[in-house]
Amino acid sequence: MKCGNCGEIPEKWQYIRLMDNVALKGGRGSDSMVQKCKLCSRENSIEILSSTIKPYNAEDNEKFKTIVEFECRGLEPVDFQPQAGFAAEGVESGTVFSDINLQEKDWTDYDEKAQ
Repeated sequence: MKCGNCGEIPEKWQYIRLMDNVALKGGRGSDSMVQKCKLCSRENSIEILSSTIKPYNAEDNEKFKTIVEFECRGLEPVDFQPQAGFAAEGVESGTVFSDINLQEKDWTDYDEKAQ
């Protein structure tokens, strides 16, 4: 993440995972992530727009597709680092692959039903 106010990218922000419903200071609601910049002291936040979450299907393979949108206030995402917790389903067999870890930005497995 990059602070929209001072432009700095604190080391700590480079690896933050977004969470659900973090309370905003002063009782102004909640966001997916709230972080105070240690350099400029500004409180910044990001909200995951849950209505924009879309699946990435077999027909989307090798194509760019927006899978989620964020409302950013004072933060600017500069990279996407997928983590664990993704899931996939075999197109032909319906085999469910759960808890997929995408930290290496690549994943393969064998679908025994579809061979």
